[in-house]
Amino acid sequence: MIALNLPDGRLAGISAFYAIVNIPKGSLPSVFQEMERVLQPGGLLLLAFHIGDEILHEEELWGRPISMDFFLFRPAEIRRYLEAAGFIVEEVLEREPYAPEVEYQSRRAYIFARRRNST
Repeated sequence: MIALNLPDGRLAGISAFYAIVNIPKGSLPSVFQEMERVLQPGGLLLLAFHIGDEILHEEELWGRPISMDFFLFRPAEIRRYLEAAGFIVEEVLEREPYAPEVEYQSRRAYIFARRRNST
């Protein structure tokens, strides 16, 4: 996501549900700048992520051995990164987790943003 193989302004929208959960905080500005680059003026971004400050390290996922970090973020911090990258944040929603048998027990954030009409 740091170097998308797309021309500038190619996409009308990006749906990024939990796409940033494995990206360290220091790389997020580059990711959001790249998303902004490939969106058309006024293009839409819907971003979802887990809320928190933790870095969770997993050694197993779906019965398979792995070694992967999962990053949780604060909505206000992500909002600042998005705005710095040229997005207008239109809405931020937060929700409690569904039942434990349905999903990982973390609060979730959804941010709806739009690329500015000009850069």
